[in-house]
Amino acid sequence: MIDLHTHSTCSDGTDPPERIPDLAAAAGCSAIALTDHDTLAGIRSAQRRADELGIELVSGCEVSCSYRGTSAHVLVYFVENREGPMQEELARLRDDRVVRNRRVAALLEELGIPITYDEIVAEAAAEESAGRPHVAALLVRRGFAESIPDAFDRWLGEGRPAYVPKARVTPAEIAMAARASGSVAVLAHPLTLDVEITALDDVAEELAAAGFAGMEAYYGRYTPEERAQLAGVARRHGLVPTGGSDYHGTVKTDLWIGKGEGDLCVPDDVLVELKGRRPDCA
Repeated sequence: MIDLHTHSTCSDGTDPPERIPDLAAAAGCSAIALTDHDTLAGIRSAQRRADELGIELVSGCEVSCSYRGTSAHVLVYFVENREGPMQEELARLRDDRVVRNRRVAALLEELGIPITYDEIVAEAAAEESAGRPHVAALLVRRGFAESIPDAFDRWLGEGRPAYVPKARVTPAEIAMAARASGSVAVLAHPLTLDVEITALDDVAEELAAAGFAGMEAYYGRYTPEERAQLAGVARRHGLVPTGGSDYHGTVKTDLWIGKGEGDLCVPDDVLVELKGRRPDCA
């Protein structure tokens, strides 16, 4: 059993990166991927702990993209800590987060909410990966929202007073950068594209042509029937049906590493197959 989709405090999770391998080992996983948003900041800490526990850590990240008028998330695996097009793209996205977070802090100040940019950074424990969930947590603690969802509904969601749009790239651009860096791109939780499963064949065909290696089929919140259907879509278009819990800690209390909502079991051979799709293995 493996889990190829988890988050730590380096993006919008609530567990430090070194805790992720602990939870994976306790769940019986042989391998775990840390896929924080737009950053590899937690990989080193997670790798040290994974080595101690004897489980495999896959270095990854998750990138938000603009696709067909909506947001699509792309998981990138096997991202090395070196120079390359994918690493340059992550640096650009982190720089945009800094600009965005400074603007959010300024808007909150105008609204009479005393939350500073430095406090947002401290909440994330890493400047380059601070995001809206960190701001939402501060709003809750300061009494300006009842919960993180409420903070988005009142202040941070699209169209709300402190909303600042994020820079977006396309899935094809991420796939190109990933392949040029020896990595692979996978479409995350495809049902969030708000299309019927029967319409995803067209999406899968397009992404496969753009250089994608996989599609997340065995997702933490999907039903067994949805997982089977998505795996079929992936296979029809030569994509690896990957999977993971999308663990965020207490942000998503119903999702557990390795188990999702309780019935998730991503087979080990998914990772073997995904490794075979790396450009240097082709």
